[in-house]
Amino acid sequence: MEQDKQKKKPVHLVQKIDNFQNLGSPMLRFRSSLEGPCIGERFANFIMNFEERKRWDKQIDAVDELYPIYDTDAANMVMGFKYGECSRLGVGYCATKPNFVVSGREQLTLCGIQDFDNGSCVIWGTEMEDRHNHLLPNVPRRERARSHLFSTVIQPTGPNSFDVEYVLQLDCGGNIMPWMTTPVIVETVKSLFNHARKYFKGGEGSELAKFLEEQQQMDHTHSLFSDKQGLLLAP
Repeated sequence: MEQDKQKKKPVHLVQKIDNFQNLGSPMLRFRSSLEGPCIGERFANFIMNFEERKRWDKQIDAVDELYPIYDTDAANMVMGFKYGECSRLGVGYCATKPNFVVSGREQLTLCGIQDFDNGSCVIWGTEMEDRHNHLLPNVPRRERARSHLFSTVIQPTGPNSFDVEYVLQLDCGGNIMPWMTTPVIVETVKSLFNHARKYFKGGEGSELAKFLEEQQQMDHTHSLFSDKQGLLLAP
């Protein structure tokens, strides 16, 4: 296991296990401590939303939630609430631009968000098999990259701070050796955490402040309606 510690940076720990589970590509683990409210959905948006993703990932070319599963209640019943409460689930597609190491890549992934009572959250994804290729969008095919493992755990450490553990084992496909692609992956993930640090630090007039204000207004509206009796119900 290789390890890199950077205490004063957004990513203060990077660990690598080469050829994890004999799959050829290394498993990478990143750890970070960030200032701000622990909101898993906001962090997931950096990865799952194209407009957010392209703000920190220069190589991203497409991110699309192809088949969202809106009935998360059914998913929770199947899982028996053993792994928190599923708040988002679906099949997504992403594609990257070519760079100096590899040509453009594409992925088809089942992703989800699991929320826990203590405010923690797990963002996870697993690559779809070749038998699911009919779900790919009708665009020119690219070399397929595969995430053997992807998981991001977010846990509050205080009223305005949280820790993040980001784990990824990505096979970039083709005949490119892992030692060539791993440094690119590491720098890309560090860009994600740099963006997250700026976003969650917030401040007056920031995107986060506007989001929290909108959430408070929605919660207030919901509370008002839930307290009122239906017009057709007797008092």
